[in-house]
Formats: sequence, C-alpha cells, structure tokens
Amino acid sequence: MKTYKYYIFFIILILYHISNPSLSFPNNLSISNISIIEQSTEDQTAKITFNISWDNSWRNQLNHDAAWVFIKYSIDEGSSWHHATLKDSGTNPTDFSIGTGTVVDIIVPADKKGCFIVRNSTGVGPLVASNVKLVWDWQADGLSLSNLARVSVQGIEMVYVPQDVFYIGDGDSANESQFAFHEEGADNLSVQISTSVKNIVCDSNDNDDIDTTAVKVDGDEGITDNVDYPTGYDAFYMMKYEITEGQWIEFFNKLTAEQKIVRDITSSDGKNSDSVVNRNTISWSAGDAVSTRPDRVCGYLSWMDFAAYTDWACLRPMSELEFEKAARGTVDTLKNEYAWGSIVIKSAKDIAGSEDGTETITTAGANCCYKNETYSGGDGSSGPLRAGIFAQENSSREEAGAGYYGAMDLSGSVFERVVSLGNEAGRLFQGTHGDGVLSSEVGYEGNATNSDWPGIDAVQARGITSANGSGKKGGSWQSVDLNDLRISDRKYSSVSDAARGSGYGGRCVRTAP
Repeated sequence: MKTYKYYIFFIILILYHISNPSLSFPNNLSISNISIIEQSTEDQTAKITFNISWDNSWRNQLNHDAAWVFIKYSIDEGSSWHHATLKDSGTNPTDFSIGTGTVVDIIVPADKKGCFIVRNSTGVGPLVASNVKLVWDWQADGLSLSNLARVSVQGIEMVYVPQDVFYIGDGDSANESQFAFHEEGADNLSVQISTSVKNIVCDSNDNDDIDTTAVKVDGDEGITDNVDYPTGYDAFYMMKYEITEGQWIEFFNKLTAEQKIVRDITSSDGKNSDSVVNRNTISWSAGDAVSTRPDRVCGYLSWMDFAAYTDWACLRPMSELEFEKAARGTVDTLKNEYAWGSIVIKSAKDIAGSEDGTETITTAGANCCYKNETYSGGDGSSGPLRAGIFAQENSSREEAGAGYYGAMDLSGSVFERVVSLGNEAGRLFQGTHGDGVLSSEVGYEGNATNSDWPGIDAVQARGITSANGSGKKGGSWQSVDLNDLRISDRKYSSVSDAARGSGYGGRCVRTAP
C-alpha cells in the first residue's frame, strides 16, 4: 500500500500533496517527489513538480510510447476527489517545464484535462525525467484562496497509434473469421480504411444477440450520419496494458462512499467475495480497497465499471475498428491472425518466481493467456496474469504477444471492451473524452456521464445495467475457442453484455491532440 507524506505551504492558498511511491506497475511507471511550488495569487495557478520514470520506453520513426498524466485534488481531506484543469494546451506550454534527465515533451490536449509525456527524440531504454512541472489552473476549477487542497498525480502508460491507412476483416463472406468485416458485394479479402472512408454502413443488425450474419462495410460511400465515429484512421493513444488491479484500486479509492458501493466488483453481482477468486485479489468492505497483486490484469469489470474508470481518467472507449488497427497495423490481413500478426499461439502454463511484478512465464513458446489453464508455480489457480508478462528483453512481436504498435495482450488475458458498429446504439458513438467527473445523482452514483457512450442515458448518467452499443474483442483467459482470440473475429462485437465476469476487463484510448 502507498504511504502519504504531507507538506504544508502557507502561501495564502494552503495546499497539501500526496507523494505516490512506485507501485511497481508494468514497466515500473513511477511518479514521485511531488511538490507544489510557485503559487500565483495573480494568475490563480500553482505549479506541480514531480519526477517520472518508466522502463523500456521508446521512440522511433513509426511511433512511441507515452505516459498520460493527470491530477486529482481534494478539498475535504480526501473524502471526495476532483479533476484538476491545466492552465494551457499545446506542446510544452508557457511556464510548464520538461525538467532534467531524458529530454521529453509535455503535450497538453485542448481540454487541458491532463498531458502526454513523451520522448522528444528517437531512443529506447529507461525514461527518467526529474522536476517536471505542470501548471494547475485552480481558479478554473472553482477554488478560492480560502480552500485547503490535496493533490495526487496519476499516470498511465500509453502507445501512440499514428494516422494511417489500414485494413479490417481477414477474408470475404465465404472465407473469413466469424462475422468479420468485408466489403459489401465484393470478394475483397479485406477492407481498406482511409481518409476517404469516414462514413461506414453496416447491414441491418440491431439485436443484442450474437450476430447471425456478417456485418459488411461499404468501402466507397458510407451512408451513416455520424461522421465522428472513430474509424481508426486518425491518430490516437491506447493504453499499453489492460487495466490492472493496482490501477483499479487507485481509481476506486478516490470515489465517494456512495460511488464505491456502485463500483464494488467484490459484491454479489461480481466476484462475490473479498477472497481471491479466479486470481483476482481485490478486497473491499469499507474505506480503501486493497490488492495484493497490483500488476495483475483486473477482471470482473462490467461495461459500466469500465466506462466509469475511462471517464475518471479523461480517456474514452475504443471503437472495434481501432482495436483492429492497434493489433494489425498497416500491413495486409492474414486469415485467422492473432494480435501479434501470425497464426502461432501457445498458452501459458508455468509461472517462475513470486508474483510480485517480477514473475515470468517459463512455458516454452507461450505468448498468450487463454485456454483456462491452471498454472504451475507462482500463485497457481486460473485467471489473468501480470500485464505484459510475455515481453522480455529482445522478444519478437510474436514472442511478446504484442500488437503492431506495442500494445500488449490484445489477444487473450481479459476481453477488450469496444464500441460496436454492429448495432444502432454503437453507431451513435462520437468518440468524446471523459471529463474526470462521475455522476453523483442518487441511484446512479459512480457512473460515467458521456451521453454518446454506450449504456449511458442521453440526459443523465444512467444505465447501471445497460451496455447497449458495446461489445467485446480479443478473447480472455477463459477462451477455449481460438476464434475468440483472433483480430477480426466479431462473434461478441455486437453482444451487449452488462455483467461482471472474471474474464471481463478493458483498456482505454484517447484521440491524439
């Protein structure tokens, strides 16, 4: 568990900060030595400085990894937390500082809800930057000189998926993965998504059951009205890993008591226990939730759980087209391929070492968590593994189980939550980002509030049991049908599943600034 250090600054506006020691997240993302300095009563801002580091960072001519960094603050001694607004947008805005060490850029999107910290130039290896400074516009958040505040700096590892042409589907209507995309009335082996294909039309399929016919794409002239649906052509950032137990409790522990009740995955409609079930170690009854395996991928997330985390972090769900791009990249399609670009797959069975974030898989050739295996070694049992566990030094993409741009575990582990093109509700998605604010309305506490997201009422953050418009991709640790793990398989792409399942998790994305 993390410890707290408090520093009091008596400069009219008194603020506290919480120091987050390394939580040993995958690739060891660490944000530490947080301080609040240079408060300006004239501009009504304060600078927040910190050190940031993670292992195995890279930037090449194709893409790069990044950390999405955002700030939460509390003015009631931690009973409730709010999202902080940064002062300016753009790359390295005025009065922000990239600090010392690895030369980085600070990229602040237009909504100023956080920033991407990225390598400034080509390189690979540890990223270590000290005394990075962000400018918090506390006046924009409604604070006054009389407020007493605590701040917490959060970080999530991401990968950059550049703007580019790519392909969806892996065959034609007679020879393809289950219900894969293909061009209507043609024998194309794949469909190209490019800048000219901004409108996409699917065949009529508005029920919530498993698709009974292939969903088709018109590659020439779409007829849908929603030009904002994220087709995947434009650049976006994707979480490098699926949501881990550590990330989930960081989110959960900053909710109000009422919101926690709604988002409690240990309740009777989730894992129904505070003990370890299917390798999920999260427990909560009151106060803060705990996890003994923070690096492990988190299961038991319903669509509304996932949407709440996504909104809280100011990210958004991915479309099912973005899933295919992140896995396949710009290369042509291969029938029945997995997220690492081949048809070679082997399940993990053997764990070496204590599962403290340093454990490895010793099963020869293993590159995927699937097949409902009971593990030998480590904690044993069946369930998700440490996020990114197959990536070792000098691993090939196939050996690491990596998507084209470096996102891990897109096939297997836990199902990826996506927004579907296979029904009308999904096609209304406009790709809006969360704003860090969850519903506090009685009966709907802790729900996301983006009205274009599946499962959320257009007026209020309602839909506790709804997931209409969402789907699942990539299979899970429970999958025994290899079809479920394939990039273009759409068996569950239009199945609106609102339940909490041990194989249900997800990762978020953000449109690139």
